[in-house]
Amino acid sequence: MNPIIQKSGLSVAGLLVAGGCALGPAVAAQAAPVQGVGAPTSSSQSDRGNQRSAERILGIDYQAQPNFYYCGPAATRIALSAQGKAVSQDEVAKLLGTTEAGTPSALDTTRVLNELTGGTYRTTEIRDSVARPEQVDQLRRDVLAAVDAGRPVVANIKGTAVDTDGNPHSYEGGHYLTLVGYRDGGDLIRVADPANPALGEYWMSLPKVANWIAERGYSS
Repeated sequence: MNPIIQKSGLSVAGLLVAGGCALGPAVAAQAAPVQGVGAPTSSSQSDRGNQRSAERILGIDYQAQPNFYYCGPAATRIALSAQGKAVSQDEVAKLLGTTEAGTPSALDTTRVLNELTGGTYRTTEIRDSVARPEQVDQLRRDVLAAVDAGRPVVANIKGTAVDTDGNPHSYEGGHYLTLVGYRDGGDLIRVADPANPALGEYWMSLPKVANWIAERGYSS
């Protein structure tokens, strides 16, 4: 049995988001989609310098999730917007099989991203409870390769992590978000968070992002 599916189930750590996208105490639930708050809207890619260590941020059309369980569709839609695909969250939710229980797994975000872009997204699982150094390095390579190719990464995360400005982001019930850029050779990752329109986007260190994904997976 596929280990990603085998781990799925209510109240267990795995790629399935148990209870949808439960928002933790550090984040308030959103009543309606918010576009363009704290994030570039339909902007061009920023590519400062010719070296891969230069900062690179993909232009996206940011839109917040409209309810507690639409984080998967919202994060996937953000990734699609960077690739010129204009689809609604409802359309993406139908393709993902999203219900009030959430979006099943990173396998589904990978499948839908490939269906709508004709791309080469693949699913990577971080099976350990804490990401090993080689898993952190793999995430760095995957994010750099995807962003350099114009493809945001959709990550399935769980728990609490703190961004570079000291803001905590808590999703104990699980969450999906989009990795849209990097700087310092991938030491810092740009996160577009559909549950937090007050910030829209923020920077987080690579190891923190990897540990956020631990026991779950990402589409790159």
